[in-house]
Amino acid sequence: MSSASSSASPVPPEDDVCSVCHDMFRIPCQANCSHWFCGECIIRVWNHGPAVQPCKCPICRRLINLLVPANVSIDTNDDPQIQRVLGEIQRYNGIFGGAPRSMTQRLQDLPFFIRRLFRELMDPHMTLPLVFRTRMTIMVALTAIYVLSPVDILPESVLGMFGFFDDFLVLVIVFLHLAAVYRSLLLYRHGGH
Repeated sequence: MSSASSSASPVPPEDDVCSVCHDMFRIPCQANCSHWFCGECIIRVWNHGPAVQPCKCPICRRLINLLVPANVSIDTNDDPQIQRVLGEIQRYNGIFGGAPRSMTQRLQDLPFFIRRLFRELMDPHMTLPLVFRTRMTIMVALTAIYVLSPVDILPESVLGMFGFFDDFLVLVIVFLHLAAVYRSLLLYRHGGH
């Protein structure tokens, strides 16, 4: 059923179905754990639990703190049911999108946001804001300069393999920051502002 194999694709796999209703996706929505659900189904899962907490993914049991709907075609935007479900998703993101998350949750979400970010960067039809692209380019360039330069906080020539720890730490921090900024952008796009 709805697996993470779809990575951070902008649409669910064609041969997949919603793991809640076991039917074809209606208003497909991707959670921050990469699993796909019908928008109405995942909102129903949330409504059956405590309203003050985000729901857990029915597949992997991770907390869902961001729902990203697939692009809904223009001709269906007049459908009141679609508008209602998209409104509920927007409300969900507004409540839980900015909630504090643990470092473990951030690290678990990192592959989802990084894959989705790079997919969006490669898609000529998607447009990321210029400020975000500039900020990302500067961060990646500065990180590359630090990692590739012979000047290090922990020099590899003296400390051997342990000297790579600072490089690894810098890369993790940069990726966490990029994921956080991209998450904010997704949240803004999908109504959590």
